[in-house]
Amino acid sequence: MSDKHALPATLTYDPVTDRPQEECGVFAVYGSEDAGVLTALGLHALQHRGQEACGIATHDGSRFHVERYLGLVGENFTSADMPQRLPGNVAIGHVRYSTQGASVLRNVQPLYSDVRGGGIALAHNGHITNARVLREELVSNGAIFQSTSDSEVVLHLAALSRKSKLTNRLSHALKQIEGAFAFVVLVNDRLIAARDPHGIRPLVMGQLGDAVVFASETTALDMVGATYTRDVEPGEAIILSDGEMRSERFSPARAARPCAFEFIYFARPDSNIGGRSVYEARKEMGRQLAREMPVDVDVIIPVPDSGVPAALGYSEASGIPFELGIIRSHFVGRTFIQPNQDRRDMSVRLKHSANAAAVRGKRVLLIDDSIVRGTTSLKIVRLMREAGATEVHFRSACPPIKFPDFYGIDMAGQKELIAANMDVEQMAAKLEADSLAFLTVDGMYQAITGGPRNDRAPQLSDHYFTGEYPTRLMDHDRSLSAKEFQLSLLVDA
Repeated sequence: MSDKHALPATLTYDPVTDRPQEECGVFAVYGSEDAGVLTALGLHALQHRGQEACGIATHDGSRFHVERYLGLVGENFTSADMPQRLPGNVAIGHVRYSTQGASVLRNVQPLYSDVRGGGIALAHNGHITNARVLREELVSNGAIFQSTSDSEVVLHLAALSRKSKLTNRLSHALKQIEGAFAFVVLVNDRLIAARDPHGIRPLVMGQLGDAVVFASETTALDMVGATYTRDVEPGEAIILSDGEMRSERFSPARAARPCAFEFIYFARPDSNIGGRSVYEARKEMGRQLAREMPVDVDVIIPVPDSGVPAALGYSEASGIPFELGIIRSHFVGRTFIQPNQDRRDMSVRLKHSANAAAVRGKRVLLIDDSIVRGTTSLKIVRLMREAGATEVHFRSACPPIKFPDFYGIDMAGQKELIAANMDVEQMAAKLEADSLAFLTVDGMYQAITGGPRNDRAPQLSDHYFTGEYPTRLMDHDRSLSAKEFQLSLLVDA
């Protein structure tokens, strides 16, 4: 298998959980005196999308107020004086997992900059695939970057634009970037929400009384009591100013291609994407898996927590009993990740333990949402055997992951993706499983969209499984000269 799409080694993929890491989450409020407090509540609902850092920016009609912290929302935005610290009727917020740039305070969003015409505060979910190229051009023209985040290029592009209005300069910047992105931006006391032309990264709009709310997921709207209005369309920018809202296009309309992994793993089960319940989609993936890949076992065991809906669906479709055969501790974080492999093995045991009463003497089917490197899958298979299972079979509720992501999701490089380097029989042997099978691509589409994949116009961003990336990968595909390599060290520091 070619390593054309191998990721650089600088990303912080978590080898203990063996999961792709959530990218980021954004939230924004316009038209509420409690905008800052509501944004903190919304970020609580999006905490699963990034646990390394958080930030909120507000505007009180005359000046910005920005607070950014390393750590969780609840550790930093819970004090009673928040309305005084973050005043104003417009706010944006961000939770972060560092797929681009080091996990240091200067990279925490919202990013803020004073520019001609006022100030801009920006929060971004996704990844700009031509950020290195743009950054080199900007630096050569005298730009001085304050962070290593790819998001900062947007601030510089807006600052250098010759458009007269600041909102128009931001729109001009959006036209120059490529990749996957959902932005919420304060331009002084105006709010702009924008989504990439393919709609890869999610962004929804809701109503809370007279206030307008934007969020990465509908569950954040629910948190603050807002009613879902609609999705921000691909290539659309929604601008709220002087109590009015207007929609503009910075890119021609295209059919949306939402990220398949939002349905598979990233989004909270109680969210809806494009009108489809994430929980129901995951259960249907399990039902499809049971139809496509049946197996004669005694009990269905989910790999918690993300494997639970698919396991329930498999149990419903097959009639095989569902049991909680693995208990997950919710109090073990990345603190336990150690470079020593023996300690990594211990970390897996700290996170998962076997419920021997549910598996002893039984033929077990493990169901997980996905398999990335297979390291944790192997540990869990062994855990079941040690607990007394007579057979251990494994099923993945999504297709084999053969290609890495370049749109803001952190996962292993292609050389480490087990499905990119082995066939199913080899993988089963590697995982020490009695059998192994994956949901097909068409089965995944059936569960999410209600029909098969349209090969001429795919309905999802499914590059993990097909290698068909919806955008150019300019930074990755460009051959780096020595000068460009030095620049890349700055971007990926």
